[in-house]
Amino acid sequence: MRTPRLRWMIGLALVACHGAPPGPPTPATMLERARQDLHKGDFSAALEAYKRLAFELQANDPAQPEVHYYQAECQYQTGDYIEAAHAFRETADRFPTSEFAPLALLRAGDANMRLWRRPELDATYGQTALATFQELAARYPDSEAAARANLHVKKLRAQFAEKAYKNGMFYYRRGAYDSGIIYFKDVIASYWDTPRAKDALLRLADTYHAIGYVEDLRETCTRLRQYYAQDPAVNHSCPPADSTATSP
Repeated sequence: MRTPRLRWMIGLALVACHGAPPGPPTPATMLERARQDLHKGDFSAALEAYKRLAFELQANDPAQPEVHYYQAECQYQTGDYIEAAHAFRETADRFPTSEFAPLALLRAGDANMRLWRRPELDATYGQTALATFQELAARYPDSEAAARANLHVKKLRAQFAEKAYKNGMFYYRRGAYDSGIIYFKDVIASYWDTPRAKDALLRLADTYHAIGYVEDLRETCTRLRQYYAQDPAVNHSCPPADSTATSP
């Protein structure tokens, strides 16, 4: 029969041979594992690790901005754009002086853009994305993230122009010309640097021709010839001897 002392000595021998049993993982080892999972593209595993770390770390731990940012990134990569947008936004607000803040605003805008894929749908997410990119430019004007956001702003403006133009065409095709004019003018005034600006001017000329607005037609054709003189579509809507010289 083994005495307590003998059992104790055997236990020491086993520890000496095999080492002490592993303790719970430290935040440092958890963070390293999360980084590895992220690098491998195992975003679900990385997400769980980052979520746990957000609670394990002290509030003032310097790794907190990284943990929150990549938690949001994992949500983005797994297609949870609504939660990702919220988490990126929270990262930028909680850690405004960290290197992750401008990146978080950029990705918050990206997530909202993903939620507005078709211009004809409700544009709330697109408006949020645009406001976020504008905030990024204002808060971190010299950041690389702000420079990248400029490209997204151009894409968003093109989508807003497309939405307004399609709305105008909806009314134009139904003969509701006054409503169509409002949308075409909005494209021209608000999104003059997008491809749809020319199309809106052409449809505006067609509308004025259809309803006999001679002076408005003449002004629109002058503008078309000034900026798009080489486009064959201009001569179609504004032929050299067009009806701008005639009365309704």
